[in-house]
Amino acid sequence: MARIQSLAILVADGEGKEYLAELYGKVIEGVMKTLASAGMKNADLSGDPTSGSVEAKRFVNATAQEYGTARAAGAGNKVKAKPVTVAIKNDKEIVEEIEEKDTRLYGVDGLLDRRSANHVIRMASNLDRDFFDVAYDNAVQVEIPAGASIEDELETIIQECENTSNDFVDGVPRAMMHLVLNTAYYGKVRNNLDKQVRSNVDTGSEEFYAWHGVECKSSTHLPDGCRYILMVDGAVAQPVMANQYTAEKIPMSEAYAVSLFYHYGTEAVTPDLIFTGVEESA
Repeated sequence: MARIQSLAILVADGEGKEYLAELYGKVIEGVMKTLASAGMKNADLSGDPTSGSVEAKRFVNATAQEYGTARAAGAGNKVKAKPVTVAIKNDKEIVEEIEEKDTRLYGVDGLLDRRSANHVIRMASNLDRDFFDVAYDNAVQVEIPAGASIEDELETIIQECENTSNDFVDGVPRAMMHLVLNTAYYGKVRNNLDKQVRSNVDTGSEEFYAWHGVECKSSTHLPDGCRYILMVDGAVAQPVMANQYTAEKIPMSEAYAVSLFYHYGTEAVTPDLIFTGVEESA
């Protein structure tokens, strides 16, 4: 017996509509690498995202003065802060339409729920990419000598962050740093660890978790041409508003709309604490 075409489910390669299952179909779920930005975002934001923007503040470090300075001046030093406004300016949607007949005959249990779950995953992936695009665009570019070894290059980047000193920062502990590498460079670091005689890293594990005290992760969402980004906790803010939803019946049809609408903004709060390496110019 000929297989029946669906009413609305399209074949991925664009060559017509998918056939309804005859109880032999299995679902191949979408696959995605774990998001790297999840624990790095700045959560110290004030304001209501529904107003269109939120704000992060950086406070200037206090300055020690000679005893009696405030008494002579009749007042202490004013507390100085630098606000960073994060506008909720990116508006996105994911909308899919599924016919009721297809949900019954396609042979996939909980099709609407599966598509809803996939929408959330795709939203998270989009946010991850935007997070690292903004981080890379605002990163301090550290020149790395040509031919530098992996260990020397990573230590150069880490120490550049570690020794940061300005009105807001007086050195950074490595425990606050995150090093995110693309898969190619992560593999080189992993191979380098495998060759070390005294390495305490299990060569059978994918992750090595830390390099000289700095948390390390691999990501497929770094911008093209970026091998790695080193940043401090909260260096980038990304407030998100997402509408909760369920499948909605489309009027005058048996079709359902599965949709997700979300709005967000991404800004570098501490661009002086984001670093990437570039090869030293001749």
